[in-house]
Amino acid sequence: MLNHEAIYRAYPLTATVSDDYGAFDADGNPITLDQTLVDAAAAEIQAELDATQYQRNRQPEYPSLATFADAYYWAQKGDNTKMDEYVAACDAVKAKYPKPE
Repeated sequence: MLNHEAIYRAYPLTATVSDDYGAFDADGNPITLDQTLVDAAAAEIQAELDATQYQRNRQPEYPSLATFADAYYWAQKGDNTKMDEYVAACDAVKAKYPKPE
């Protein structure tokens, strides 16, 4: 099976990729693929995904926007208790999934 995303990265003029027929430009001309270039592009893509995995891990665990809105409302009324709880919950998620150095 072809790594479509890596092919598009390695060969920007690629218009379509088919597991059965290969890669083609916008005019339907076949593109001769160099597996070394495709593998290098795949490695770049994987490195980018690895570097941002913490973001995808954090997202579902952050408190909801409604929780923030409620905390903000009460903070405007002078009660920072809920905002402090919201910030603590966000900090806990950040500590659980730290940003890579």
